[in-house]
This record gives sequence, C-alpha cells and structure tokens, in this order.
Amino acid sequence: MHGQGRFPLRYLETEKENCSVTKQANSSSGASSRRSFLTAATLGSAMLCWGLTPEARAQRDWSGETPVRYPDPDIVVIDPRFAKYKLGNTPIQRLHQGTLWAEGPAWNAVGRYLLWSDIPNDRQMRWLEEDGHVSVFRQPAGNSNGNTFDWEGRQIACEHGNRRVVRYEHNGKLTVLASEWQGKPLNAPNDAVVHPDGDIWFTDPGYGSLMNYEGNKGTLHLKEAIYRVDGKTGVMSMVADDIYKPNGLCFSPDYGKLYVADTGATHYPEAPRVIKVWDVVDNKKLEKGREFTSMVLSGVGAGLADGIRADVDGNVWASAGWVGAGYDGVHIFASDGVRIGQIRLPEICSNVCFGGTKRNRLFMTGSQSLYSVYVETQGAHIS
Repeated sequence: MHGQGRFPLRYLETEKENCSVTKQANSSSGASSRRSFLTAATLGSAMLCWGLTPEARAQRDWSGETPVRYPDPDIVVIDPRFAKYKLGNTPIQRLHQGTLWAEGPAWNAVGRYLLWSDIPNDRQMRWLEEDGHVSVFRQPAGNSNGNTFDWEGRQIACEHGNRRVVRYEHNGKLTVLASEWQGKPLNAPNDAVVHPDGDIWFTDPGYGSLMNYEGNKGTLHLKEAIYRVDGKTGVMSMVADDIYKPNGLCFSPDYGKLYVADTGATHYPEAPRVIKVWDVVDNKKLEKGREFTSMVLSGVGAGLADGIRADVDGNVWASAGWVGAGYDGVHIFASDGVRIGQIRLPEICSNVCFGGTKRNRLFMTGSQSLYSVYVETQGAHIS
C-alpha cells in the first residue's frame, strides 16, 4: 500500500502553512493573486480555513441547485504531486441520472459527444457537449460494456450479451472483430483500447456471462485473458493470462506499458486487489507482468479498480468502488504507483475517460449517473 491514509501528515502541515499564507494575503492590500490563491486552495486548506465537516460534505446537493463552495471538497489531494491537477474553481458535476449500471464512457471529438453504456437496459447513451442533451444512442446494444473509438473514428464496443467485440463502420454496418478463441466462445469481453498501429486490445473476464442482468448467463469456456486483434489482418492473439480477471485497461502515454485492473477478488478469494502493468514489446506482445499499485486504501478499505485511463504526464486515473463513502469514485496514481489524489463520488464509479474540446474534462460513469470534472491535465489518448 502506498501512502498512509487520505491525508499524510506532511501534506496537512503544508496545508496549514497555505491556510496561514492565504489569510495573511486576504488581509493585505491584494498582494496575493487570484492564480496563487487557486493553486493553494486544495482540500486541506478548505477544511482548515472554512471548516467543512464530513457531515456537510455528506449533504452535498448533486442536483446542482445548491452550489458547491470552491474549492470542491470532494477533489482530494493526498500527495502534493496531485495539487497542480486540481482546479480550485471547478466542481464535480452530475450530468445525468437514470441508468442502472453505467459503463464504458468514450469521447467522440468530431461529434463532440460522450458515449456510454447502460448495460442492464441494453442501450448506449449519448451526452452532447453543446447543450448537455442526453438521448438513447443505440438500443439494443448487445448489453455492451466498454466502448472506444479507433483512429478512423469508428466506434468499438465490447458486447456482454453476444460475447464479442464489434466495430461500427462509417456506413452503419457492423463488423465482428472477435468472438472466439481456439474454437471456443469468448467469456464476455469487457473493455478495449486502440493502438496507433490500428490494433485493438481487449479484456475478457466474463462478467456478462455470469448473470442475465448484464448479458446472458452461461458457461465460461476460457481462462480469463487479455487479447489483441491485428488492425490490418484481423488475426487475434492472446497476449496475457497471468491475471485473475482482467478488467479496465489503458496504455501509458508512449504506449510502452499496458495497465490492467484485476477484479478477480469478486470470484477468487486469493486474488489481490491491484492494477497490474506489463511492458509492451514490439507493439505486439506483453512481458514482465507485475503489480503496479494496490487498491487498498489505508484506514478506509479494500475496494477494486475498474476502468482506467492515463493522462499526458503518465498518471493513471482509476475508477474505484465497493467500499463506500470516502473510497468510491476515482483514485489517481502517479507513474511510480503512489496514490496521489481522489475524486469522491456518492456512488460506485465503474469507468472513466478524458474528453471535451481540450481533452481536459474527466468523465466518470457511476452506478446510476454520469459525472464530470475539469482537471489541469489532458488525456494521453484519443478516448
């Protein structure tokens, strides 16, 4: 486990100094600039200077009718390295509510919309950036889970119900990219990412075949694994199976590493609650699988990561849940695996992606909702 709880002593001491500096600046003749104030206005200073209590945070009005006082207390700086990514004058927003189990957010830059799945309702949803309008994008959708867009702007979806990975072509037709391995049906593909060479990498943990709620209940015939589909030939390869249940995945900014969340603890008691990482060799193979970070948060609980994405600085933003208040939301890890920040949500977070016009808006699918927050970084990849 990296770090000691949510507020390391060294950080609280720093924030006490920030609080003192802020008060002194506010009592002077304007020596402190607005920019320096926003930089210093992290969660610690908010709590110490303005007295925000846990009870007050628990009563947050997610409808947006009652505004949140800046800085948003649910954007938590654990390690000073996260402070530069937190904007002091922006809130976490709930953009939509009404799904049963929201998953698979993906940003379409040309259409300026956010696409995501509502798995039990067998539909895909769309949120428009220009006016916030939400509508059903596709139904039925094969109980789709993870979605992404390739380098030609075509949507790729992992279908729980049909146990396959598909691509929607520009003419509206559907191409099946993967549905079986060595003559056996896939378990239920979960999430996918694309490489600049056109290859599609995806995970196959099988959750959609374990219940009728998210797909069609049936037998798993394959060991849970990570696969790659060659973008030119369509040939499929199994790249790793040294993991219990591979779930969300993302590349490092330079595509030299592949991070994969392991949610095997849902069905294997011995499985660690971790995110793993492999070295990507020749853009085609994985080697040296190892633990990247633990999802155990000292003093709070041991949850699971689900969907993950990297930013341009190499930090990994991981959806997290199954513990409760103080844990559920998004956990941010530096490239060395140290947990540096949190975005706390009132429900389990299943997946994340960066989007918006400048790719500096983090979209988060909760259980029943879609959330977003602006951050001072950008997503490393196209979706």
